[in-house]
Amino acid sequence: MADRMRSCAACHGQEGRATNQGYFPRIAGKPSGYLFNQLVNFRNGKRKNATMAYLVDQMSDAYLQEIADYFSSLELPYPPPPRPSEAGPNLAAALARGEQLVRQGDVARGLPACAACHGAAMTGMLPATPGLVGLPRDYILSQFGAWRNGQRHAAKPDCMRDVAERLSTEDVGAMATWLALQPVPANAKPVSQAPQALAASLASPMKCGSMVP
Repeated sequence: MADRMRSCAACHGQEGRATNQGYFPRIAGKPSGYLFNQLVNFRNGKRKNATMAYLVDQMSDAYLQEIADYFSSLELPYPPPPRPSEAGPNLAAALARGEQLVRQGDVARGLPACAACHGAAMTGMLPATPGLVGLPRDYILSQFGAWRNGQRHAAKPDCMRDVAERLSTEDVGAMATWLALQPVPANAKPVSQAPQALAASLASPMKCGSMVP
């Protein structure tokens, strides 16, 4: 499978690690359920990307599951995140706001913490919630844009669409900046569930179709 997946490196980086630049996500180590769902969505037209659609057009569910299992099984070291291209009070304020939204959410605006679904370390949660660390800022921004304009969908109820619509452009930028600057931990595997204390304090008011096996 490693030999057959070499072509994926052209966009996703060596062994699916991605890079700090561009619009291509890290796929190594993400939940197999999430990767399988996205491959099926590309094949069936639920996610729009001409290259991905062409590559998976004739692939069976069984083979897509093999691909998902392969990339999910990879445990790889990652380079440190890029340093900020600018500094100052504006960046500090944006990073503080981004961290707040990721770790705590915004109760007044009905925004759950990203950590409630994506895990405290942002490495994802089984069965099908992806990790958010190791992703380029531009990719994170582009995906929020896709959720907001209806170009990306998930299993109903589509909670990410609801979250994206409640976030301001400034909040999206702050979250993307903060997330892109976080290192990928040595153990980047998705967790089976949120720690009980975290789940109790950051419980999401939203029901998400992607959280169901």
